This record gives sequence, C-alpha cells and structure tokens, in this order.
Amino acid sequence: MPDLLAAAADGSPAAAAPPAVTPSDGTPALAWRAGEILRRGVPHRILAGSLHYFRVHPDQWEDRLRRLAAMGANTVDTYVAWNFHERVEGEPRFDGWRDIARFVRLAGEVGLDVFLRPSPYICAEWSNGGIPFWLSGRAAALRTSAPDFLAAVDAWYDALLPQLVPLQAAYGGPIVAIQIENEYGSFGSDDAYLAYLRDGLRARGMVEMLTTADGTTDDMIAHGSVPGAMTTFTFGTGVPLAAALRRPGEALMCSELWGGWFDHWGERHHVRSAASMGGTVRELLDEGGSVSLYMAHGGTNFGFWNGANHDGVLQPTVTSYDSDAPIGEDGTLGEKFHAVRALFAPFHPGELPPVPAQPRRQAAASAPLRPTASLLDLLATLPADAESPQPQTFEQLGAEDGLVAYEAAVTFPEGATLTIDGLHDRAVVHLDRQRLGVLTRDGDTSLALPSAGGSGRLTILVESLGRINYGPYTGEGKGIMRGVLIGRRFVHGWTHRIVPDSAPVAIVGASSDGAARVDDATRRNGASGGNGGAVGNHAEGVAVASFDVAEPLDAWLAFPGGGKGFVWLNGFLLGRYWRVGPQETLYAPAPLWRVGRNDVVVLDLDGLGSAVEIRETPSFGETEEFIGS
Repeated sequence: MPDLLAAAADGSPAAAAPPAVTPSDGTPALAWRAGEILRRGVPHRILAGSLHYFRVHPDQWEDRLRRLAAMGANTVDTYVAWNFHERVEGEPRFDGWRDIARFVRLAGEVGLDVFLRPSPYICAEWSNGGIPFWLSGRAAALRTSAPDFLAAVDAWYDALLPQLVPLQAAYGGPIVAIQIENEYGSFGSDDAYLAYLRDGLRARGMVEMLTTADGTTDDMIAHGSVPGAMTTFTFGTGVPLAAALRRPGEALMCSELWGGWFDHWGERHHVRSAASMGGTVRELLDEGGSVSLYMAHGGTNFGFWNGANHDGVLQPTVTSYDSDAPIGEDGTLGEKFHAVRALFAPFHPGELPPVPAQPRRQAAASAPLRPTASLLDLLATLPADAESPQPQTFEQLGAEDGLVAYEAAVTFPEGATLTIDGLHDRAVVHLDRQRLGVLTRDGDTSLALPSAGGSGRLTILVESLGRINYGPYTGEGKGIMRGVLIGRRFVHGWTHRIVPDSAPVAIVGASSDGAARVDDATRRNGASGGNGGAVGNHAEGVAVASFDVAEPLDAWLAFPGGGKGFVWLNGFLLGRYWRVGPQETLYAPAPLWRVGRNDVVVLDLDGLGSAVEIRETPSFGETEEFIGS
C-alpha cells in the first residue's frame, strides 16, 4: 500500500486521508507498526494542537476549534482535569463548562480528531496537576499503586469514561488516541501503577490507541513507558534524540512540542520566535514524525485554577496561559499561526479552511473604582467555625483554594515577635484593625508585634498562590501547616473564616443598591479608625467599577496602581493581578459581558488603585526568549 505521507515526486509530502472515512465497526482507528502510525492500515500523521476546554469559555469552544482547524491541525489534544469536574468528592459534574462530551463532539463536527489525555495527573500548570485537593490531602502516595489513591481513580474513571466511550472513532466519534499518564518517568517508578491505569482504561471500553508521554532521557522513558502503549515525547528541541530513543516498532511522535512557555509571577513573559518553533516542527515532520503543539491555544487560568512550580522556592503561575501560542489568549492569530499553517498545509488533500477574522474588542475606556468595604469588614461578614487549639490547614477546613482568615485572641510581651511555622503561601497580618505586614513562605515568616506589648485580636489572612502541579511537592497542602508562635510559645484557640469566591461580589451587592452599600461601608470604616481598615485612602479592601457597553466583546482589563488583587466581572472570577508582574492585563471574554451596565469587583490585599481600564491590546510584561526544558 502506498505511503500517503511519503515524499511526492516534487519533494513535497503527499496528502493524508481525511478523518471522516472512519467507520463505526468497533475497530480502533489508529495503530502503530514498523515505525509509523496507521489509520485503518494507511500511514497517517497526527498533526495536533493542545487546546484545553477548561481554559476556554464554553461559548468560545467552537470558535477556537475552528481556528485550530484553519491552522492545519487534523487533531485537537486536550487534558481532562479531574479536579475541575469533581470539586466535591463523590459529586463529579459533566454539565455546562464541564461538559467534556460536548467539547469532543464539537471537535468532530469541526472535522478534528481528538487526542484525549485523561490521566489522573495532567501537570499542565493547572492547580495540583489536576488531582482533587480532597484526595491529595489524605492519600498515602499520589500517582502510585497505593490502594486509597487507586480507589479514588477507579471511582473517577467509572464516572468519566462512560461519557467518552461512545465518542471513540471505533463507534463513529472523533477520539482516536488516549494517554495513560503524563510524564510519569520524571516522577516515579511504580510499573504496576501504569499497568493498572492501562488495564482500567481497556476494561471500561477505551479501545483506541494508547500512549504515554515523557521527556527525552533514557531514565524517563524507562520509567514512564508501559507495554501496550506507544511512547511519545515532550520537548522544545531535540528531534534527533527523540528519534534515537524510540522503542522498536514505535512511530515518532512529540505529544508536546513547546512552541512557547508559561509564566510565573515575578518573572519575565516567556516567548519563542516563530522561526525557532517552526524550525523544530519542520525538523520533526521531515523525520516522519507526528506532532502536537503545546500550546496551540493556551487560554486562561480563570479563578484560582493556576498551578505552581517549586524549584527551591514556590513559583506560582500567572492567570494568563497565553503561552505565546499560535492562537492567542483571545483568539488572535499571530505569526506562529501562519507559520504552522504553511507547514501543515501540504499534509492535507485539499485547501485548508479559510483563515478566520481577528477577534473584535471593546474600545478603550476607564472607570473609577468606588471603595465598598475594608478587608476586615469583608471578613467580618463571613461565618467563623468552632474554635480549635491549632490553626487548621485548607484541606482540614475543606477549602479548595483562595483565602482563609485565621483569628485568635493574643497577649504578648514587650519586644515580642510573631512567627508562622509552615506558611503556605502568603499571609496578611492584622492586630485588631492595624495592618502589621505581609509574610511569605519563602521570605519573611516573622514580624515584630507592637513594641510596648499588649493584647488584641489577631487576624491572619492566608492566600494559596497556586497548588504545585509538577515534581515531588505535587499535592502539598495549603494554609498554616504547623502553627503560630509568639516568641517560643504557640498561640492556641483559633477560629477560621473561609472566603468564598462570591464574598466580595456579595458585599458590593446588586447594582441597584451598590451605591448605598458603598456609603454604609465608608461610614462604618471611617468610624472604626485605624489605618488597616479605612478604604477612603484606597487601602486594602473591596471596590467596584462599572462600564456601560453597547455590545458584548472581548476586552483586556488593567488595574493601574493596584497592589495584589482578585477580579470579578459580573460575578465571574477572572483571576488575579499582582504588581510584581509580568502580566499587566486580564482577559475578559465576550460571553461574560452584557449590553448595558457591567460591574467589575476588585478585592485588593495590598492597596486598591483608583480605576479599572479597558485596553484594546494585552500586556503580558517584559519579554525574554525562552525554550522550555
């Protein structure tokens, strides 16, 4: 049978058969043999791009998938984020934004295959690597054959996989490949665990081609591979090395070709040139390989879903997951899009879909921030739990992420120092209504109490900056892990207030009575005294800005003068901003806007700015050329 991807007489690749020919006879669509991937016996290339449904507003799924198809991809690659679906143990959800089956069907309707990556762990710079916090808080050993971990995985797969089995190519759907685990060779060495996952997928009806994914070292491949699954690679460069590491009979595939990179707070914005990325893609295609660009469209870490790395210190990931991808965070098509389209086009039997128009955006505008309540007054509206001797962790409290306030009555002698033992991750400390300072897990964990000594009500507001998603610290807890000391003695008698996502929006109130609430809050805070609580001087607290729009369009929001805050648009938590950068604007997708009045609520822990701005273009901060490793 002729190789449809072999070089034609003029030196160009021949066209690949379109996915639509797949029958629904129960036979898997793809297999590998003699160093190549076969589709129903015909040589085939996977030309994929990563696009995560959980990072894209569901009203924009189809648009982003069509842009991916116009780039020349024949496959969309997506992780399945377990913790996005099962935030409460035993209550997995597959509706609305979590309707993974709808996303898969849309991909098929657009003409794309689906490369599904549903392993319990996904990394992805996503909170906890996708593992639910309630599981990591109690499991004996994550990503191993530990019975408690496997029991939870079994329950999850029993809920998830029935959504996906009918959508495999064997039954007429678009799913053609399934990844068992993700970069396991850089984490562990439990062969039985990988085999268990493989067998669990098969036993539950997943019949399509199985894969693993690991970096390009002998050790990673040895510990990340499992019989019955094709080994694939993750890299930014290094095609010859990957080709040499292929196992006998396996096809060459890079399941994550890093064409860009993610950002941490306090670093520069990472970019990779189109020429650099395109050169590696071309090299891989010339070697006969298949590819998935990571990311083709990065999307956004909305809410508190960003992850963090740990390399000596905590490195929390920013809200944006633009990743300098070919398809930008708001759908903008950049130079890389056109470079990849030119590289992929020869592998299609006909013309590619036309290039979509660039997204429309709202015009630049500015609205003043109206202070509504101080930080401490916001906390006072929240219920406190029963007193416990020691401070509880987020996991013990059932707090997934975000903010928890720890409160205790204290007395202290002259010259005393307060220390948080095991702070994860950042704490704003108040004594009564006086702000004492900020403590961080990798910086100062102690501060001086008022020099004369005294007593008062201690409030420590702890923020989780992002759950670690990669390496040995994955699954680490949040909050105050051990205790709080004054001098050498522990402070006992703690109550806790979990700050729900909705709390700042609730205190602002409905738009019809927002002004009255502002006035009441301002009078209350002014009467209370103390520079830690006042909002009239734009200190820490809650504020609202309003915009009237004629048409819901994409926008970029900026917060000049703001310190470190969280932002809600019409009640939806967009994410965080932080003056340390690099990210300076937050993406506010069109489906979140409405005709008429739109409210932007801000909770700033370090100092409110005076306005919110709509900008027509994003600013991701100062850049540096970077190729992931």
